[in-house]
Amino acid sequence: MYCSAECRQAAWEQYHRLLCLGSSHQDPDHPLNKLQDAWRSMHYPPETSSIMIMAKMVASIKQAQDKERWQRLFSHFCSRSANEEEEIVHKLLGEKFQGQLSLLRNLFSTALYEDRLSQWFTPEGFRSLFALVGTNGQGIGTSSLSQWVHACDALELPGQQREQLDAFIDQLYKDIDKETGDFLNCEGSGLFLLQSSCNHSCVPNAEASFPDNNFLLHLNALSDIGPGEEICISYLDVCQRERSRHSRHKILRENYLFVCSCQKCMSQVQEADMTSEEEEEEEEEGEAEGDDMEDEMTDV
Repeated sequence: MYCSAECRQAAWEQYHRLLCLGSSHQDPDHPLNKLQDAWRSMHYPPETSSIMIMAKMVASIKQAQDKERWQRLFSHFCSRSANEEEEIVHKLLGEKFQGQLSLLRNLFSTALYEDRLSQWFTPEGFRSLFALVGTNGQGIGTSSLSQWVHACDALELPGQQREQLDAFIDQLYKDIDKETGDFLNCEGSGLFLLQSSCNHSCVPNAEASFPDNNFLLHLNALSDIGPGEEICISYLDVCQRERSRHSRHKILRENYLFVCSCQKCMSQVQEADMTSEEEEEEEEEGEAEGDDMEDEMTDV
């Protein structure tokens, strides 16, 4: 599915000529279909598209006249699979996934092997390619629902109608969340070179968005940015940024292989090393103990 004839032609010229299944689209034994089916059975949206990003990277180089240019371009993305200094391994590359990674690599090689890119098809090279997409892949949000909600927000309505509409939208999101989870507004993922160059902060001064409801990423300032000041985005969503320092660090370590030392994290360095879930459990236990005390006092 393409947004326009121009988009389809651009894809054909860049990578799709090699990836087009044609009459084999429904053939379960086609190497690309077997690769995608294996990935779908192992993971979930929006990362279901990441195996095809890897396929498109290979196809783009194979189709290109200037192959070295594309290889240089992809080399700019961080592709380390582990941080030896901090003893961190990407969460998708741990020991428990070794069997799955081996299967994916074999299917990937069968479908797409290229002598020029032989390093990507070795066990370590495939892990690095996997880490490149896992670390740099940006979820692309082009939800028509979110566009409709923004339009609703812009309506000038009497107070009661505004309250009724807001309540309806809140309930709609809750109902949809039961079916779609966190992936409601995400239709895939992509690699964006400039955006991937931005470092993380738990208090970002910029954010990535898709206001045109297509694949074009906009990087917008959230506050005034002075000359020479680093532009930082958050690798965490809004809800994740409100979690405890330990919870944020856990997500960043597992997905991006670093320990955050932004201003917010440094100001919370004395906090207990427990996740938000653990904090909630302690609070629930405390409430339960309080209830027990009340019961005991009532019994007395």
